[in-house]
Amino acid sequence: APVVHKVSKRLSIEGLDRFSHSPFSSFFYLPNSVKFIGKDSKEKIILFLRRHPITNIGWIILTIILLLAPAVLSIFPILSFLPENFRFIAVAMWYMLTTAFAFESFLNWFFNVCIITDERIFDVDFLNLVYREISEANIDQIQDVTVRMGGVVRTVFNYGDVLIQTASEVPRIEFSSVSRPDLVAKVLRELRVEEEQEKIEGRTR
Repeated sequence: APVVHKVSKRLSIEGLDRFSHSPFSSFFYLPNSVKFIGKDSKEKIILFLRRHPITNIGWIILTIILLLAPAVLSIFPILSFLPENFRFIAVAMWYMLTTAFAFESFLNWFFNVCIITDERIFDVDFLNLVYREISEANIDQIQDVTVRMGGVVRTVFNYGDVLIQTASEVPRIEFSSVSRPDLVAKVLRELRVEEEQEKIEGRTR
């Protein structure tokens, strides 16, 4: 029988027990260990999302090619005109730049997150090591939720975009390439319904 989880808003969601609870997961349900600036003491994180891991394939393949490039190019006398010491420095710099590229690509995936709490939604865009952009809206400001999936890869690996129309200062918030977008949209819709019910019953915080 499916397991039903209940959170502070009396939200019932079936089958979420089978999903990963690893902090490196792209779909993290009820992450008790996750904190963020501005979180209310009674606010509960329901979903912590990242782009699907398959979206990392591009930069991973490119990194492998860049790492192998010096060995392959050594067959050809491209740098033979340089002294041996300079060739060593050139190769070392190549590997340093490749490592920096891979590290920044990983950080871009790891810190670009979408957060759904029982009160708000957040879209955190990590642009570089010194700059990030955060969009947020209250659950009761959600007006419409749309799922966008297309292509064989997205269908096979079950990931896509969740487009959220809001009445906040940010009219549209997009959760890009997240795992299980249909389930994410379902959670958002149920939260919105529960928020409306709370207002009717006078249970809002």
